[in-house]
Amino acid sequence: MTTGTELIRRTLGNEVETFALTCPLITKSDGKKFGKTESGNIWLDSARTTPYKFYQFWLNVSDEDAERYIKIFTSLEKETIDALVEEHKQDPGRRVLQRRLAEEVTVMVHSQEALDTAIEASNILFGKSTKEGLEKLDEQTFLDVFDGVPQFEISKDQLGQAAIELFTTVAPVFPSKGEMRKMVQGGGVSLNKEKLMDQNRPVTTDDLIDGKYLLAQKGKKNYYLLIVK
Repeated sequence: MTTGTELIRRTLGNEVETFALTCPLITKSDGKKFGKTESGNIWLDSARTTPYKFYQFWLNVSDEDAERYIKIFTSLEKETIDALVEEHKQDPGRRVLQRRLAEEVTVMVHSQEALDTAIEASNILFGKSTKEGLEKLDEQTFLDVFDGVPQFEISKDQLGQAAIELFTTVAPVFPSKGEMRKMVQGGGVSLNKEKLMDQNRPVTTDDLIDGKYLLAQKGKKNYYLLIVK
């Protein structure tokens, strides 16, 4: 800034007034600044940070950060922000502030359609979804949603086997066939978000998502990703 103002004076003369504008450094909850050299950053380019991950970033900021960020990164009026802050304080568990922040910024940077896709992707883990819902996701968003879940690599020639063989012997989603039979009978096993009704049903290439993935679910929250090579 000092160099810039000096250049202006030298170019236009000392009688010209010059000004520099600063603002407080924007930091994350751990006190570190936003910057490309820091870990856990987000990018505006969807090729670097998918809209899903972008949406999740804002959705998962702390209450304190959400109150700061919604004033900095959105164009909401003060009255609207004050009302959201008060509503959030009444029931922090609903994360009203984070949700509105995530929605506003995702639409601003990407689009309403991108926001809708991000919300649909988020509901895959925590709500109801179908195989059709999985197939709507682009590959990177699909992988982002299931980032961190246990993964197994299998070869394409191992398809065609009964599910109970595939998910116990080939990819040990279940420690034993007995446990898998019991969970299937209780309705606790899903393949690509569809209930597995018969443990002997063959798993074929028709079941693959994007031609290479199988999503096994054990109970409500335990996911396993099979990657077919």
